[in-house]
Amino acid sequence: MISMDLVSFLLTILFPASAYLLGSVPFGLLFAKMRGVDVRSVGSGNIGATNVTRVLGKGFGLLTFCADLSKGFVPVLVCRSVLPAGLETQTILALTGFGAVLGHCFPVFLGFRGGKGIATASGVFLGICPLALAAASVVFAVAFWLTRIVSVGSLLASLVLPVALHFLCTGGGGPVEVMTWAVAFLVWWKHRGNIQRLLRGEELGFRGSGV
Repeated sequence: MISMDLVSFLLTILFPASAYLLGSVPFGLLFAKMRGVDVRSVGSGNIGATNVTRVLGKGFGLLTFCADLSKGFVPVLVCRSVLPAGLETQTILALTGFGAVLGHCFPVFLGFRGGKGIATASGVFLGICPLALAAASVVFAVAFWLTRIVSVGSLLASLVLPVALHFLCTGGGGPVEVMTWAVAFLVWWKHRGNIQRLLRGEELGFRGSGV
């Protein structure tokens, strides 16, 4: 008979691993190839929604954003629906959400060279704490409206999200909040090129590759 400890161990591996594999699916690249374009070789070279919008227009950009968002939303939704409430489930949920973002940023199918993680992270927190995501989205919208630079909005929103989650959802620490800060760190790491261009004053308008 399989022990509960073994079941818990298997679930702790299964959910995050599945989320990583789903996160690794490069929807932006696949949609662009439908139009005969390798999005990695044009624009910023990023596979996310911002570069797809730049290259193929708003329709394909929105499609890419929704698909990338679903890579984060679906795994955490399944995790929350299947597993009972409790600290152990919160740990699995946190690992699952981080796995999805990690997959988008470092996809196994593209030699670990992926996007910036914003859309997929949005999906993760849509499934975990919509209020925190809403607060971060307001910050993103205001920052983008003021600067017209996507990366500025993305960076600021990633910092607001953990704080908003602390006050609006968890009320304290825990695995999910730790994961939120880990996602923020990952987003800033993936945007290090954008940050350098911002410091040099070379990050131009909507051309910032923030998604």
